Amino acid sequence: MSGGAGKGGGKGGPGSGKNSSGRGSGARELGVRLKTARGRTHSSQLWLERQLNDPYVARAKREGRRSRAIYKLIEIDEKARLLKPGQRVLDLGAAPGGWSQLAAEITDSINGRGKVVAIDLLPIDPLPGVDFVQMDFMDDAAPERLREMLGGPADLVLSDMAANTVGHRATDHLRIVALVEAAAYFAVEVLSPGGAFLAKVFQGGTEGDILTLLKRDFAVVKHIKPAASRAGSSEIYVLATGFRGRKEPTPD
Repeated sequence: MSGGAGKGGGKGGPGSGKNSSGRGSGARELGVRLKTARGRTHSSQLWLERQLNDPYVARAKREGRRSRAIYKLIEIDEKARLLKPGQRVLDLGAAPGGWSQLAAEITDSINGRGKVVAIDLLPIDPLPGVDFVQMDFMDDAAPERLREMLGGPADLVLSDMAANTVGHRATDHLRIVALVEAAAYFAVEVLSPGGAFLAKVFQGGTEGDILTLLKRDFAVVKHIKPAASRAGSSEIYVLATGFRGRKEPTPD
């Protein structure tokens, strides 16, 4: 979730049965407290304790996935059926690669049937069936590079990007809005008719702006809050389906 892109995941398996909550064999017992914080800041101490007590983190490790974020996409896809064999999928903010991994498995780009293109400011380990470029999505050259890599219109654009924050609420809000809007505008440029767009936004103003933008170009626009999102997190996902097609400007 880096400033120009970022995320995590992998295909955790919709049919994980009793272990779907992260509890069960191999899961760390909840309620772990670190005995010492020597050498750590208070914020890093809290983050580490949260990681140790997160059932989705335990499940990701147990199932060999790259991060807990995969379970957000799995839950959303189980409800919306976004991913299908043979699709072209664009993953904005791919690190550490979980959403791309899931897309590659379901689209079957691993076997050359579909195509998955991913971008992030941070590097990711190579993934079968995924064409990755390490680049800031907000770079002026990024859109054309992604179009070339796609080789045609996309069926689905995913964005789990999160802007780098500076701790100033108004400034951070503007950065978040700019990043999500850039992803939405690019999705409109590269999607094929009937395509879909899924993006992370944050409650508190950003999501309203994006809804207005997307309702113009998509048949159905709604919010989704996956169970795998951390408790107390303000993140929420906007899902736009039924892309109406790009509207060419009318001549004067």
